[in-house]
Amino acid sequence: ERAEPGAMDRPPRARSEHIITPGILLRSWGLLGLVSAVLTTSAFLIHLRLAGWSPGMETDVGSPLHHTYLEATSITFLGIVLCQVGTAFAARTTHASLRQIGVFSNRPLLWGIAFELLVAGSIIYAPPLQVVFSTAALSASDVAPLLAFPVVVWGVDELWRWRKRRDLRPSTG
Repeated sequence: ERAEPGAMDRPPRARSEHIITPGILLRSWGLLGLVSAVLTTSAFLIHLRLAGWSPGMETDVGSPLHHTYLEATSITFLGIVLCQVGTAFAARTTHASLRQIGVFSNRPLLWGIAFELLVAGSIIYAPPLQVVFSTAALSASDVAPLLAFPVVVWGVDELWRWRKRRDLRPSTG
C-alpha cells in the first residue's frame, strides 16, 4: 500500500511506541471484530429462526433441521469471509478515507480477495468440499444479505476514521 495522503503532515510516532498499540487493538478487535461478530452471529441465528428453530431444538444429523443448520454454518463462514473483505479495505489506511486512496488502487489486494472468494465459493458449493467442511449450498436469497457485510464493516471503520480526523483538526476560533 502506498503512503496515505497526509502521512508527512503528521508527527512521527515516538521511538518507544510499539507497532501494535492499544488504539490499533481497539480498532481491530473492539470495533471491526465486534461488528463482524454481531453480523455473522445474527445471520446464523436469523437463518435458523426463519426455519422454525428455537433454542434447545436438535440440529444433529438425522434431525429435520440438520440441513438448515449446515446452511446456517455456511452462511456464517461466508459472512466471516465477507467481513474480512471489509476489514481488508478498512485496514488499508489509518487516517485517510478510502475515497482518497482509491478503491481499486491496490491490485494485489483485489486479486487476493478474488482468490479468497473463489476458495469460499468452492467450500460452499463443490460437493466434495461440502462433505469435508460440512457446508451446504446457499441460495441467492441466502447470500444477498451477506453482500452488505463488507460495506457495513468498512463503513463503520470509515466513520471511525472520519471522527478521528474531525477530532484532530485544529479548532478555529
